[in-house]
Amino acid sequence: MALDGRLLSGVGVLASVVEAGNFVRAGEALGLTQSGVSRAIARLEARVGVRLLDRSPRSVRLTEEGRLFHAQVLPLLAGVADAADSAAGAAAVARGRLRVNVDAWFARLVLAPLLPELCTRFEELSLDILVSDRLGDLVAEGVDVAVRFGEPEASNLIARKLFETRILTCASPTYLALRGEPLVPGDLIGHECLLFRDPATGRPFDWEFRRGREVVSAKVTGRIVVNDLATTIAACVAGQGIAQAFAFGLGTYIASGALKQVLADWAEEVFPLYAYHPSRHLPPKKVRAFIDFLIERLPAAASC
Repeated sequence: MALDGRLLSGVGVLASVVEAGNFVRAGEALGLTQSGVSRAIARLEARVGVRLLDRSPRSVRLTEEGRLFHAQVLPLLAGVADAADSAAGAAAVARGRLRVNVDAWFARLVLAPLLPELCTRFEELSLDILVSDRLGDLVAEGVDVAVRFGEPEASNLIARKLFETRILTCASPTYLALRGEPLVPGDLIGHECLLFRDPATGRPFDWEFRRGREVVSAKVTGRIVVNDLATTIAACVAGQGIAQAFAFGLGTYIASGALKQVLADWAEEVFPLYAYHPSRHLPPKKVRAFIDFLIERLPAAASC
């Protein structure tokens, strides 16, 4: 069957609209007027026979049919781009804009310090970093890759394990001087604990401690529940209570004396870190380069 060039062009415009969020920005990226983008989308919708976008004065978003269509054609567009790079002899170059979805803790304390090296190594790569406590719909939001702590849930996304980090329990010297230091998990009863809300359930995470084969759950209580680990640590440094957090990013606080690790003998619980990207046979070079970079650099970053 002959390739319909107008269909392919319309699909490209649709992808740009989803990525940009509205017709104006998509037109600026494509070198088209807003009306030109609108006409291209209208022709595409007439060609496929369904409404793909819901329009509003300020933004557009995919309909359910549009979301399914976009999910199917996006890997094909990426494949065309990869094929063009390969034909041009540039298959080894990571280039273009990479849209990344990360949580606030990873963004501030892990990814941000690595950005100078990442940008130096991949000079033709630009990053659009979306900080969110939810994974969301990567395809509908035009996200290329996401990074999250925890075991992956069942989905159509491809998950690749990057690293494992320990869970540390800590408090400020001021708090410990006032309230005393817990020596075993049971000592946490009566302590003020800073609780972190699980975005999936809306409830605070349970606290668990491991030592060898021993696993102990602690019933902790506290007056403060937060959905941002950086805020939790800031409150912990201020002396509000005891907190649990990923070892990633805590090294500087502990080394400076701002925080002290407690229950160190019970700190063998680990949490995995995964990268996610939409399903396809071969992800774009920019996605592969980003994931490989993290796998290479995370062990060193964790030791800082």
